[in-house]
Amino acid sequence: MTALPLLYVCVRPQQGAAEAEFESFRTALRLESEHVAKHDLVRDPLPRDFAERFGGFLVGGSPFNVTDPESTKTDVQRRLESDLERIAAAAADSLTAAVFTCYGIGVVTRMLGGEVSRAYPEDTGPVMVRLTKDGQSDPILGGLARSFTALTAHKEGTSALPEGATLLATNEACPVQAYRVGDRLYATQFHPEPTTRAFTQRMAVYRDDGYFAANDYDAIAGRVLAASVTEPVRMLRAFARAFGPAV
Repeated sequence: MTALPLLYVCVRPQQGAAEAEFESFRTALRLESEHVAKHDLVRDPLPRDFAERFGGFLVGGSPFNVTDPESTKTDVQRRLESDLERIAAAAADSLTAAVFTCYGIGVVTRMLGGEVSRAYPEDTGPVMVRLTKDGQSDPILGGLARSFTALTAHKEGTSALPEGATLLATNEACPVQAYRVGDRLYATQFHPEPTTRAFTQRMAVYRDDGYFAANDYDAIAGRVLAASVTEPVRMLRAFARAFGPAV
């Protein structure tokens, strides 16, 4: 633990979805507002002294994709990915701690020399994830059940781990669900923070963005609401205990 707050890093252009995601993270962490700050990376560049001001970073999801052709990426997306790489590099060097989720895992994988491709998408909704042996002994994920339900919605995935990364969680559809680099950089393909209700509200925002057929919303939302996602948030709470402010 440190005396410094954690920082939620928003990489969603949709402000309503970003505000809801921040609240999901804060609730999952069980921290009061003064102990977890937020930074809208879509609109404001990362400050130079970021690693000195915060004890750790929580990177949310985004409709952006690392595998988007460079010619189609906006200046905002390119700058945003560069700033995320700065956080990842600092965490890989143990200068800070970070959890990158969904879109963020692609940024970390690419920066560290792994491979990201469109070969491992997952449908929107609940999936089963299982810990590897390394995951079962990991300081952050090791307290989770060996197999658990998590929520996913993504168009790309890690096809080859970065050199030196430790695979912590996997499943058949997307073999890289979580990994660690060093002892302070974590990346997950699944979303660890939302409740099922919050996830369906996020689905409504991205209903027409190609993650699922818009007409299937009600059926998918029903499957989400029926799922039990008690384990992923425990990962975030373990991260907060290890790297968050002493409260």
